[in-house]
Amino acid sequence: MAVPDSFFAGGGRRKKKQMEDIQMGFAELFLIGVGLSMDAFAAAICKGLAMPKMRWNRGVVVALFFGGFQALMPLLGWALGRQFEQYITSVDHWIAFLLLGWIGGKMIWDALHGGGEEMPAQDALDVKELFVLAVATSIDALAVGITFAFLQVDILPAVALIGCTTFAIALAGVWIGQRFGSRFKDRAALAGGMILCLIGLKILLEHLGMLG
Repeated sequence: MAVPDSFFAGGGRRKKKQMEDIQMGFAELFLIGVGLSMDAFAAAICKGLAMPKMRWNRGVVVALFFGGFQALMPLLGWALGRQFEQYITSVDHWIAFLLLGWIGGKMIWDALHGGGEEMPAQDALDVKELFVLAVATSIDALAVGITFAFLQVDILPAVALIGCTTFAIALAGVWIGQRFGSRFKDRAALAGGMILCLIGLKILLEHLGMLG
């Protein structure tokens, strides 16, 4: 998404260069998708625990809910962030760093202190419950979408990648939950939190010129 040169008249051209320097590529977006999907992965494991045997049609429905909302929330966040872009472009890198750090830190804290909630086992899919779970596990993606508005991110491919990544990971989570149980949930949340924190740090260091 190009920024018009007229917006960066005079000395502002250096700002444009800085914004272009911190644009996200496929690898960063994929890692963000993996990090964001860890909450959905943990919830999908819980859904798998409720299945006496693996039902792929139900697994796909669960994954579609999680993947769909994980794609929708960044899009909403991006739309909100665009409304305020002209006021906060000078601190965009700090916003990205703080938001990703906060999201990742919360995931790490929950993983280390047992913040995740156990879901009751039941074989039938409760669509209302699944809707609430999908929204709850994608709230963090809303904040990430706000950061996308301040970085050079092509939003539609980005949210499609995040949604597809979450779909695949959630589907795997259902299978793992049904097959192996819940022992991987906290490790997944811990890994996801660390990924988001590291990406936020990378964005900040690139903008400050400490990384090439």
